[in-house]
Amino acid sequence: MITADFGWPIARSTMINALPYDVATLRACAQTIADTGRELAALGWTPATSSNFSMRLDATHAAVTISGRDKGKLGVDDIMVVDLDGAAVGTSARPSAETVLHTQIYRRIARAGAVLHTHSRAQSVASRLYSTSGVVRFEGWELQKAISGYTTHESVLDLPVFPNTQDMQVLVDAVDAWLDAGKPLHGYLIDGHGIYTWGVDMVETKRHIEAFEFLLNCELDLRRLST
Repeated sequence: MITADFGWPIARSTMINALPYDVATLRACAQTIADTGRELAALGWTPATSSNFSMRLDATHAAVTISGRDKGKLGVDDIMVVDLDGAAVGTSARPSAETVLHTQIYRRIARAGAVLHTHSRAQSVASRLYSTSGVVRFEGWELQKAISGYTTHESVLDLPVFPNTQDMQVLVDAVDAWLDAGKPLHGYLIDGHGIYTWGVDMVETKRHIEAFEFLLNCELDLRRLST
């Protein structure tokens, strides 16, 4: 193996035949992912190296965090390339098993340009609390308008909660079933786990994850105060 650019290992044959993605685009995406990851880690949403982040590179590739890296110390060398089946491209680094949940979004939602997955306390608690109903329903909150496509608080925003499993294909199938039923999907929780959300770019995706975090905290507060 040899390395290209800032430390990413790639096969010698790949270097000879040229990379199947644009290196400048990768460099820009890697910096954006690393910067965003450190911001989310500073909020306490990525404990114990959990969470993973990605951006679409092109029609067939995505940049994603390497498995097990400390999200509070992310740099460009902590980002790798995968194809849209979640397989590593031009590197011996290993992506998280959950990478297939990122690439599923890129395959199914054409406008998606970035995906964020975090494990805040509110996200994790809400995922357990609402697992039986299978959905967190937001109604009447002004911040629902932070989610693209929602222009009024007089709306219903559903955040599904899918059962947790170590079999990623089961989770992929659950998300596919939701989308195939024609239901709007802007993010989802996994029971006892965390949240996934996305947007057209990292700016929109970061706005979405901040909005969902705020809304989940509001719902948890309401439940606590009403008992």
